[in-house]
Amino acid sequence: MKNAKLYPFERNRYYPGKMLVSADFQAEQTYFNNKRRFINNLMYGSGIVCGCGVFNLDDLSIMVESGVAIDGMGREIIIDSSVVKKLSAIEGFDTLVTEQAALCLRYAEEEVHTVYTMNQASLEEGKEYEYNRISEGYQLFLMDTQDDPEEFMMETEFLTQLSLLSTEDYEVRILLPSLVSKGHNIKLVLEIEKISEESRSLDYQARLQTPVFLSAEGGHEVEISCQGVKLFCGEKIQKEYWMYVERCENDSTSVVLKSGSVVSRIDGEDIFAPAGVSVDILLSKESPKSIVNRAIGRMSLEIKTMGGIKDYIRLADLFLVRTGTTYVIEDIKELNSKNYIIAPAQESLRNDYLEFFEKDPEILKNRLFLQDEGEGQQEGKQKERKPEFASGILEVPLGENAKKGDIRYSGEIMHGLGAGNVYVEIGYEYITSDEARGTGIKNTIYGNPELFKGETAIGVDAQTAVKVLNDRGSFIVAAKLLKNVDSLVLTYRWVAIRFPSGNELEIENNLKEMSIYTDTPTVVLGTKDSHYFKVKFKNMEHCGIVYELTEPGSGEITTDGVYTAPSKEGVYEIRIYCAEQPIICTYAYAIVKRQEELMPDQA
Repeated sequence: MKNAKLYPFERNRYYPGKMLVSADFQAEQTYFNNKRRFINNLMYGSGIVCGCGVFNLDDLSIMVESGVAIDGMGREIIIDSSVVKKLSAIEGFDTLVTEQAALCLRYAEEEVHTVYTMNQASLEEGKEYEYNRISEGYQLFLMDTQDDPEEFMMETEFLTQLSLLSTEDYEVRILLPSLVSKGHNIKLVLEIEKISEESRSLDYQARLQTPVFLSAEGGHEVEISCQGVKLFCGEKIQKEYWMYVERCENDSTSVVLKSGSVVSRIDGEDIFAPAGVSVDILLSKESPKSIVNRAIGRMSLEIKTMGGIKDYIRLADLFLVRTGTTYVIEDIKELNSKNYIIAPAQESLRNDYLEFFEKDPEILKNRLFLQDEGEGQQEGKQKERKPEFASGILEVPLGENAKKGDIRYSGEIMHGLGAGNVYVEIGYEYITSDEARGTGIKNTIYGNPELFKGETAIGVDAQTAVKVLNDRGSFIVAAKLLKNVDSLVLTYRWVAIRFPSGNELEIENNLKEMSIYTDTPTVVLGTKDSHYFKVKFKNMEHCGIVYELTEPGSGEITTDGVYTAPSKEGVYEIRIYCAEQPIICTYAYAIVKRQEELMPDQA
């Protein structure tokens, strides 16, 4: 990899009488070339723009299609016509030592078009000719896949990771964004990497506790697993899990590796794997697009170029079979090695093709909850709590020449509290002047306005009544005039109060039937390990939960229920209760032991 720093830029400064030599003209070309390549690198990156497909014609020959690519230094590479090559005729073939090779494309220049030179110094050196042009071309070459270095990407702090298993053979970790958007889906990636040359298989299974994230099944746990994984040294595989981020008031949450859930084996033999470890995730109201744009845009120019850039493009991986002194092509794979550049000119065609697929797939369209019928839990559909109060302004039209004794009606008004038992009160609204402040003051009279006749601003005397349409969630107001009026409209302020239904009253009067409990009331943890205490509800709707430690020095617990054990051994108590009804509570206990004292199934 080479340093791709093409700046700072310098261009020629012309002035009268300046003597121009070949170095000045070369500087002119270098300036414009580097400017263009800088823009290519920054705006498009490196990869294939179009074409450049690789096919095997027979066991010994390949064909590379015409196409365009841009390398890591922003240089355009053009294969103007399809080319057929014998494998043995490609540079690097003789130095291959393994049976997996990478076919690569590199920018190359060639001096062409000889002309007679007029330079006396060249003639004295015996050079009668000079090359008049530079042809920009390309070069194909082979290298062992293991010798192709991974591009060094500077950390952007967008992704965070949690190591689940680290042995001399395998690394297992999870990857997910360090900042996520509330009310949107996120992807969690399980990544497995082989780090030794030994041929061994891996089985791994565990459960992740996710207090704020809902799995596809609707719970706050995600089961991750891989069975019979067998990789080559340096090879990685990934598995995706989608979750939904609940809308909550928290600014952060944790993903916890559940204690007692880990099963790990190499070649069928149980091995120790840590549990209770966790990773912190920040929560935001920003959209995913805003989070991603900021993560990408905040990278400085120095960070972008610090790692070095490849000066070639990897076109395909060739899987070979050695026969005697040569190789035979067994297979060609492009998908895992090619990187395609998204060009703006292809946007229209890209959109047309995307119409054949699901746009913006919603992995979790509804907020689902698990239901345990045996326990009588209400973890099915979560009911939204209806508002208890509402208010607004209404008008009763009087028409012209309204007289004493006339009765007028408002239209049907929706109070927004839903169907059921709702009480509605209305009051006449008027404005009086405040001489001290020099402004008007808004007043509302509920009941009979005659009792406030001393206030001259009250211009209307009327008797009112309200008819509530319980099944429709609305009401109608009637007004009977007590005297002749000149107004065309009466304006009233209305207030609606929703009373609990019979079922709700029964629940409120029987708090003893409601309860909460944790799925694991007692856990065994190592010092500094973490565990998420998931709360389940019995005979009650979901409500806000408060977690608190009953004694100082008992460790730490977050607002979403992730407990972290202290550094000393002991048995620690956690009180868990409903924020709205603190009398509804339960207790959980953490038995903390040192890591070396834990049994494998406890760890």
